[in-house]
Amino acid sequence: MTAPSKPRRLTPKGQATRNRIVDAATALIARQGVAGTSIEDVRAEAGVSGSQLYHYFESKQELIRAVITRHADPTLDSTRPRIEALDSFDALRAWADAAIEQQLANDCRGYCNLGTLAGELGVSDEESRTDIADGFLRWKDLILNGLKAMRDRGELRADADLDELSYALLTGLQGGVLLTQIMRDVRPLEAVLNSALAYIHSFATAA
Repeated sequence: MTAPSKPRRLTPKGQATRNRIVDAATALIARQGVAGTSIEDVRAEAGVSGSQLYHYFESKQELIRAVITRHADPTLDSTRPRIEALDSFDALRAWADAAIEQQLANDCRGYCNLGTLAGELGVSDEESRTDIADGFLRWKDLILNGLKAMRDRGELRADADLDELSYALLTGLQGGVLLTQIMRDVRPLEAVLNSALAYIHSFATAA
């Protein structure tokens, strides 16, 4: 396994250029997939020279890792509804509704996220699989932290298995998005998120 290169200290201009390259790679992967996206494609899309691109990313693998890192960090991933504070039933509902609206706005078509990256890289590339798995765990832990806050306030029963509920919601989102993209119909995503939220509601304490 190739060790990741040491992070470079970048000027604001350098950081902007690096971000533009990652933006370009993300957009191209959404349209063409990882295998169909070359370094030259990214260079042209970002409007940078070859030397500029290789100054920030020594290889395609390093660039792909940067794309994975972006999607693993909910403060950076603009393709997902933000989930920093899923600590109430209203917040959970609003997040699910945002996910559904996003797919409708996207005409139920694919975009580059951890799920699509996992589909291409999860089996053939062990290094990427590990990075993507770590990313999913970060999203799951954000959900888990919100549910813990709800339990601590007495809104969820003490016997609720919060790990199970977190996985149910995250897995529902991923599977629902996949079926929505394949069927060009948002109803699978609506159904699974509604079911996951109903399951969480079943552990609510009595009013």
